[in-house]
Amino acid sequence: MTNAAPLRFERALAVWGSADFETVLKQELADVVEILPLQQGLAVGSQIVPAPITVVIHRADAMEKIIRVKAGIFYASIIAGCSCADDPTLVSENTEYCVVLLEIDRQTATVTVILLDE
Repeated sequence: MTNAAPLRFERALAVWGSADFETVLKQELADVVEILPLQQGLAVGSQIVPAPITVVIHRADAMEKIIRVKAGIFYASIIAGCSCADDPTLVSENTEYCVVLLEIDRQTATVTVILLDE
């Protein structure tokens, strides 16, 4: 098993406090979509669809050592079936939504992502 490098949002940290923070943070989240806890946040489907996400920043607060961000993420899922040739069920995408808490270390830019139960 290999140890993955810690998640870092260096660009977002660099623009904290500016009008660009939200845009840069959304881009950094989109860049790491494959490691976000979206599968665990499914409410309708059973499998995530590789598609763009939409991020809504609900709140961003600076504390002494971290920047804490609460964000909503819209994404897509499907209900995986048997894929039988005679299965009349069409595969359609579902809209999913989950809320995450991001804690960005103000010195290292290391990010902790926590899926919230909302």
